Amino acid sequence: MIRMLSGEHITVRYGNCTVVDDLSFQLSEGEWLMLAGPNGAGKSTLIEAIAQGVPYSGSIRWNQDDIRTLKGARLAQRIGVLSQKNNVSYAYTVEEVVSLGRYAYKAGLFSGRDDPGKALVEKALEMTGLTELRHASMLTLSGGETQRVFLAQVFAQNPQVLILDEPANHLDLKYQKHIFSLIREWLNEPGRAVLSVVHDLSLARHYGSHAVLMDHGKMISRGTINEVMTPAHLQQVYGMNVYEWMREMLSQWQFEGENQSFRQA
Repeated sequence: MIRMLSGEHITVRYGNCTVVDDLSFQLSEGEWLMLAGPNGAGKSTLIEAIAQGVPYSGSIRWNQDDIRTLKGARLAQRIGVLSQKNNVSYAYTVEEVVSLGRYAYKAGLFSGRDDPGKALVEKALEMTGLTELRHASMLTLSGGETQRVFLAQVFAQNPQVLILDEPANHLDLKYQKHIFSLIREWLNEPGRAVLSVVHDLSLARHYGSHAVLMDHGKMISRGTINEVMTPAHLQQVYGMNVYEWMREMLSQWQFEGENQSFRQA
């Protein structure tokens, strides 16, 4: 299996505060790596480090290359990042924002046509259900619609690795399922991998192949999703019996007078 992205001994400090503490990970082709843990675990900060948004010690590599040595456009052709916070203060249209995902492929301001890029923009709009909103102003969209626009933007970017910080943030249940299904469909293509922060442990278990469980900046466990999401590991991190809590919540969805629970979609 081809290793695509890896980190060794990553540490991020703000003054005397260590937010990510000597953490290592690896991501190979076809894998969906979930970063899990409570608030303040350092998950989003780790993503910022991978995106070169914060200084860090240690190394992050694309294949064998330290990503610090990759120019911005070359890195953007390999790694697409969807952050939690995406604000638009100008009246760009949905299509204009999605098209910005093609910026890394332009040789310059007055570069030629990007016909493959136009096709990818069309596909991204269709996949995310935004075709009918393509001419709408970003200033008129709901939070969920805005999140879908920026997911479409990274789809149009056509990277090899998607890095997603709470991709279902602000989305209702219908679009949570839709977005995660789209990401899994995207991942089915050869030469791709996904790394994402997900607070919902049910989503992490259902869609993830691998996981890193974090707490206070430290890695508690890493491996396959079943190796990481054990009752003991989750008890250590969350300070509660997560399995019992999940079963209790699921029991509310039993049919009256029956013992059969709804199957997870």
